[in-house]
Amino acid sequence: MKRTLVVMLKEPHPGRVKTRLGRAIGMTPAAWWFRHQCAGLIRRLDDPRWQLVLAVAPDVAGLQSRVWPRHLPRLPQGRGDLGDRMARMLRHQPPGPVCVIGADIPGIEPFHILRAFRALGSAEAVFGPAPDGGYWLVGLKHPKRAPRRLFANVRWSSEHALADTVASLGGLHPSYIDSLRDVDTLEDLAMTAPGPRAT
Repeated sequence: MKRTLVVMLKEPHPGRVKTRLGRAIGMTPAAWWFRHQCAGLIRRLDDPRWQLVLAVAPDVAGLQSRVWPRHLPRLPQGRGDLGDRMARMLRHQPPGPVCVIGADIPGIEPFHILRAFRALGSAEAVFGPAPDGGYWLVGLKHPKRAPRRLFANVRWSSEHALADTVASLGGLHPSYIDSLRDVDTLEDLAMTAPGPRAT
């Protein structure tokens, strides 16, 4: 069964990405940071051990963008909140385990992704927690059998996001891997350092 890794991406336009960071450092520097963060992340995670897929937004601009590598498949995220869009990405991949990550986590390395897929060898779901109560990775062993209420009633951008998502799993028991920090604020940026390089 093919492993699939989906990266959720937004076009890096000033004022449309990393706006909380932008309020501290300026919208253009924040968009520049996000663009280069995404580029480095994609280079690191373009790995033969899984198929890398880019989930892009806005839909039309993302599909036509020259920012993202042309050799990687792209899918439009579509409408809805973050849960709607992640559920769509999980369910619309080929058979096999699927993991979904955000693009604003500088510490992600290939070995983190490999741990997640290995965890799905015995678990039905996997999460990469974040220190703020959210998560940087969610994965399912059988996404096409995902609970109908997956991501329902999740309080996004809060300390309850991970707990709410686990509650929406409909009895599936998840596994957990490394905790990593995403970058939303200047404080996050200051606290984020590259992790050890490993494979």
